[in-house]
Amino acid sequence: MRLPLLALLARGPAHGYELKQDLEQLLGSAYPQPNVGQIYVTLGRLEKSGLIEGEDVEQSSRPNKKVYHLTDAGREALHAWFEETEEEPRVRDEFFMKLALAPQTRLADQIALINKQRRQYLNTMRNLSKLAAAENRDNRIAHLLIEGAMLHLQADLDWLERCQEELE
Repeated sequence: MRLPLLALLARGPAHGYELKQDLEQLLGSAYPQPNVGQIYVTLGRLEKSGLIEGEDVEQSSRPNKKVYHLTDAGREALHAWFEETEEEPRVRDEFFMKLALAPQTRLADQIALINKQRRQYLNTMRNLSKLAAAENRDNRIAHLLIEGAMLHLQADLDWLERCQEELE
């Protein structure tokens, strides 16, 4: 959450609730939405680490609000984030650990685990399809997020099929 908030602040100063709304609007309903408390805790940590600065702004009919802006250090951290590539494909997979350890523990059947996981992935794909149909067509970012998640799920389903073939 830290770096996405910095990225939003690169556009200009904003307060926490505004940043939450921007994230929701940008990413759509498929992305797990942070609560406003999480946003403010993260903003506090970013401020303590010197990546942003906050300024209290008086409001006549409401309590004061704190507006945050990016510091030079925050801008540098953001540049570094955009320069980084993501880690190699996941090799620490919780499901795979269950699959690998099931025969040794004799507490679970590998094929039953595969079938259960397959059902979960298929349910998730159905839910994502419903989200895609309900999402605003103009929000290309949200649609790309959903499409990426579905492609990952399809690859996971293909991998489960491969595991089942190998283990039967």
